[in-house]
Amino acid sequence: MEGYSKHFILALFAGTLLSACGDSGANYTPINDGPTTIGFQSDLAACQRLAKNQTQLTQETYGAAAIGAAAGALLSAVADDDDMVGNALGGAAILGGTVAVENQDKKEDIVINCMKGRGHAVVG
Repeated sequence: MEGYSKHFILALFAGTLLSACGDSGANYTPINDGPTTIGFQSDLAACQRLAKNQTQLTQETYGAAAIGAAAGALLSAVADDDDMVGNALGGAAILGGTVAVENQDKKEDIVINCMKGRGHAVVG
């Protein structure tokens, strides 16, 4: 029973990590090089909404977590490892977490490029 509670905690942690990273890149506020114009805040809000609405990035994260779980379970079966659940959860956390961080960076880039497209002198 102790092993299953360990796996539950790992799964809970992995799920929390993936959901926490979901919109963190979209909430990014870029550095403005120069005076802040009147429309900066409204443009920033619109660009952040645009980044948040990129649902395919969230789907990529969950897809990577599923692939990681399958790979971990498959490796357990091939290696005749008794900890298939732990390895599946570990694979999901590692691969899903990696893609979540990459997608966070993509959402930050969306905010920066959107602000530049609206004429703001943002530098990153």
